Amino acid sequence: MKRIKLQNIQKSYGNQKVLDKVSFQIGQGEIVGLLGPNGAGKSTLMKIITGYIKPDEGEVKVLDKDVSTEPLDIKKHIGYLPEHNPLYLDMYVREYLHFVASVYQTDKKRIEQVISDTGLSPEAHKKVGQLSKGYRQRVGLAAALIHDPEILILDEPTTGLDPNQLVEIRQLIKDLGRDKTLILSSHIMQEIEHLADRVLIINRGKIMADESLKALQAGQQQIIEVEFDVRIEQEFFETLPYVSAIENIYDHIWCLAFETHEDMRPAIFDFANTQGIKILQMRQKNKNLEQLFKELTQ
Repeated sequence: MKRIKLQNIQKSYGNQKVLDKVSFQIGQGEIVGLLGPNGAGKSTLMKIITGYIKPDEGEVKVLDKDVSTEPLDIKKHIGYLPEHNPLYLDMYVREYLHFVASVYQTDKKRIEQVISDTGLSPEAHKKVGQLSKGYRQRVGLAAALIHDPEILILDEPTTGLDPNQLVEIRQLIKDLGRDKTLILSSHIMQEIEHLADRVLIINRGKIMADESLKALQAGQQQIIEVEFDVRIEQEFFETLPYVSAIENIYDHIWCLAFETHEDMRPAIFDFANTQGIKILQMRQKNKNLEQLFKELTQ
């Protein structure tokens, strides 16, 4: 079952088109990383899915219900952590979560559960305004989880967390993704690589890529960095099969790109050996998500 379906979504603010015919579907158990430069339309897209704002054109369905006609019912099934986490700073942590639980008419037993899940126990007796940025972020995440929603939309959920907290929240998000539908927006590419099964890259209101993370990585060029014992001219490499790019990094070090899934390291070794040239070191490199993102959005 597809829990989220968007068809030809368009949204403009004045003369500026923010979303342009955006379509995709997300199913249960998927963690989808939403990437895009500032102003690409990510936050607008998330707000449209939650029913916070309406599209100019197109259809949004959540749990097979139309967001435009059943917004209140749909909000019962969505947990949303916005980028700028709105909190009542004068409330105590438990007091604030009690308030959120009452809004959703949720069993108050959930309060202690989400406090434990998000690692808030040591700070739960304090006022929200006394907390560090990282712990305030945890309060927002706890509030998004309080009603045990089927769908979670998290906008920059790891902002302000220290390295130890990052590990804990990453694991929590992974655990939540087993049976929930989760959309995760982040400027930190490593976070998406750690957490997402699938990546949506948006730029200037258009979807530039919608693929599983594995498929994106598998479709990369094969890049091999190799150091020889002598200086070599570029023409030496041009007869290698599948070679698509040749770059001299420094002195005896070359970077070679190949358009093939076949591991080309043995071929380079054999080729050098037949020429009487020694290889001092060789390593295979892959583009990371950040490099792929730059290619699609620049």
